[in-house]
Amino acid sequence: MNVSEVKINLFHGADEQLLAFCTVTFDRAFVVRDVRIIQGANGPFVAMPSRRVTTNCGKCNAKNYLGSKFCAECGTRLPPIAQTKLPDRNRGFVDIAHPINAKSRERIQSAILEAYTRELAKSQQPGYRPDSLEADVATPQQANPPHWNLERQSAPERKE
Repeated sequence: MNVSEVKINLFHGADEQLLAFCTVTFDRAFVVRDVRIIQGANGPFVAMPSRRVTTNCGKCNAKNYLGSKFCAECGTRLPPIAQTKLPDRNRGFVDIAHPINAKSRERIQSAILEAYTRELAKSQQPGYRPDSLEADVATPQQANPPHWNLERQSAPERKE
């Protein structure tokens, strides 16, 4: 699989470590969104999209975010994180998508950081306008075309 496109959205906010979000396209066929570029101790690195880990309440079995003190469903006090069995190296988040070997990670990371460097240089030019990642998101009219209408419609009348 080759990286065919990288779209960078520079981030300027309170979090000084987060440099940018990006969308990566592989072989013009598969897209991974919400990849982050983070400033680390040894320079920028790429963090893959992740989600928060949940645990189940012992009383009502509802899902709650790891570290919650009380169940969001029934209000029961949840055990502290120290008593929760976690996968190794888990800090409350797990990757949704990630490379499975170091060579793939290096190829993906170098393509992303190269695109980030180009976008950063473009941002220094007068009249810079970022390529919006929002252009990839369907508008509400496109999101639910007529054949996706989930409302129940009456069946057409049969002629017998």
